[in-house]
Amino acid sequence: MAIQFESNVKHISYSQERVYGVLSDLNNMERMRDKLDEMKSKLEGKIEDMSFDRDSLSIKVQGINLTLRIIEREPMKCIKFEGDKTPIPMNLWIQILPVSEEESKIKVTIRAEVNMFMKAMVSKPLQEGVEKLAETLARIPY
Repeated sequence: MAIQFESNVKHISYSQERVYGVLSDLNNMERMRDKLDEMKSKLEGKIEDMSFDRDSLSIKVQGINLTLRIIEREPMKCIKFEGDKTPIPMNLWIQILPVSEEESKIKVTIRAEVNMFMKAMVSKPLQEGVEKLAETLARIPY
C-alpha cells in the first residue's frame, strides 16, 4: 500500500533557478552545514550523522542508516529521490515553483510503500519529517 505525505508550501526569498541550482547538486549542502546542524539539534539527537555527495544524501536516524539518491532532475522544477537501503521502499521529491524573479516556493512530498501494520507506525514520523525538511529548505541561504 502506497502512502503519501506532502509538506505545506514554503516561500523562499530566492529565485527558482538559484534554489534549483543549489538543491540539484547535493555537494552544495556542505556550505549549509550550520543550518543542518541546527536542524539536527532541533530533532533532539534523533539524527546522529549526515553525509552527502553530488547525487545522494545519507543520514543515520536513531541507529538506522538511510540513503536517498537523486534519480531524476527536471531543470528548475523538481528533484526526485529514491530510497537506497531504506527500511521501507520510498521516494521523495522537492518541487520548486517561481513566485517572481526573486522569489520561489517549494513543496516536499514523500511516498512510501508500507503494509497496514507499518502505516500506523510510520505515518506520524513521515509527516513530521516532510514538514521539517521543507521548513529547513525554506531557511537555507541560497
